[in-house]
Amino acid sequence: MALRSGNSPYRFLPQLHREERGGTVQRIQDLIRNAIVHLELPPGTFIDKGALCTRLGVSRFPVSEALGRLADEGFVEVLPQRGTRVARIDLAECRQAMFIRRALEAEAVRMIAPGATAELLADLGRSLEDQEAALKKGDRARFHELDLALHEMLLNALGYERVKVAVEAARASLDRMRLFLCTPQRQTSTFAEHQAIVAALAAHDPAAAARAMEHHLDVVMSELVEFAASHPEAVETGVGRTIAA
Repeated sequence: MALRSGNSPYRFLPQLHREERGGTVQRIQDLIRNAIVHLELPPGTFIDKGALCTRLGVSRFPVSEALGRLADEGFVEVLPQRGTRVARIDLAECRQAMFIRRALEAEAVRMIAPGATAELLADLGRSLEDQEAALKKGDRARFHELDLALHEMLLNALGYERVKVAVEAARASLDRMRLFLCTPQRQTSTFAEHQAIVAALAAHDPAAAARAMEHHLDVVMSELVEFAASHPEAVETGVGRTIAA
């Protein structure tokens, strides 16, 4: 399956700078992973190694090594006699990732709420203002950045580095799916859900903060399940596995 027409099918990938030394495989791996996460390489897309080498200006060896690493990470799959393609999104993995996020982030805001400082609340308030501005401009990419930043702000306030690392790892498993859902409607709902979380923190109400966070993540997971049901070409649900929420 051809990815795009034209002489440069991977125009969205930046060319590697020859003057940079070392770490070629890692740089290629990062570039391809980023393209997969941001859906420039959609699920199910076959990868043309030759065209990729031409675009990046490298030999086949570092490209093959990078794709091998990405296969180990679950981003691509190697099909004997057929080639390498971008892996479909694994709904079961998304469920596990959301389970981790729900447990840790709800408990995080529960702990933060009683002692939420004026400085934290001011930072959260500015984040909400920026999110609203991005919504009005229809700036999808900016809103997504601010969404991630608000959750990071809360984890920073908690101050548990291992918890933050665990949540960030879980979030990475959800990034591709979340971008599929980054619609104006979902962004509007996300903004309202963020407002509810911040309001509960401002009221120093641990239970309300935890409920607001759980609701926020539960709604996202429900929409992921709906998306999976209607886009089987992009999402792996598992043979015989239910996809009901």
